[in-house]
Amino acid sequence: MHIAPYDNQNKPIVDVDDETVPLNYFNIVKLKKGQAFEYAVPGFETCIVPATGSIDVDIEGFKVADLGGRGVDVWDGEPEGVYVPTAARAQMVCTSDAAEVFVAGAKYDKVLEAFAVRNNELDLVQYGSDDTKTHRKIKHILGTRYHDKVGRLLVSELFTVGQGGWSGFPSHKHDTDRRDGDQIIETRHDETYNFRFRPNHGSGVQMLQRKEGKSGDAYHLVDGSTICLDSGYHPCAVLPGYEMYYFTILGGLSQRSLVQYFQPSHADQIETIPGIKDMIAKFK
Repeated sequence: MHIAPYDNQNKPIVDVDDETVPLNYFNIVKLKKGQAFEYAVPGFETCIVPATGSIDVDIEGFKVADLGGRGVDVWDGEPEGVYVPTAARAQMVCTSDAAEVFVAGAKYDKVLEAFAVRNNELDLVQYGSDDTKTHRKIKHILGTRYHDKVGRLLVSELFTVGQGGWSGFPSHKHDTDRRDGDQIIETRHDETYNFRFRPNHGSGVQMLQRKEGKSGDAYHLVDGSTICLDSGYHPCAVLPGYEMYYFTILGGLSQRSLVQYFQPSHADQIETIPGIKDMIAKFK
């Protein structure tokens, strides 16, 4: 499902019990200097990530000062985040001239401890190549490093490297918990994206093929587009001459580690893309 950009007035874009991605939560909060925003999401653990600007965060007494710090856009510096335990009350106060803040969430009933992720504590992966049109960089905010501190939530930022090219290829899905004997071959993870382009009048396409051998859907992506993925194979691409970014939220049904199932007709392409196996491992 594609949600075109709109003024959400600091209200959730993907709320609890969403029909398409019930395991996800997503909000964009925009603040001016000195303005505050407070929230709590029962049944969901969340992560606060400034897209731009800086904020102070207070999670029921756990305080983080000057989180963020990026300037004009998401390419202007490294991300930072704060993990917010399930149902905890979190307040953010804008300390820069303005701030745009992502709030990512996954359904989870246990209560863990809050913690901050600074820009020197990210899991970074770069893979693909210009020749294969798959060159991209991933900045894991809640990645493998925090596997024992988070319940079901994975939060990352994905960037195309260079201008133009494909992401999420080879085509894969993760919509069903499946095993082959003792081996997990796929996990159910709902996924939500928010896209940005540089220059911001750029655009791209999100494909969604629900069944092997059958034609699927395609969505025109613009700066600020949100995509909710419940099932199916889902590569995306950016137009030549533009760079693409997407903020990624994954929420697992039964476990945090993501096991992707690669589309059989394209799975052999894994062997042609440099570094992709390291990328796959980082989502686990």
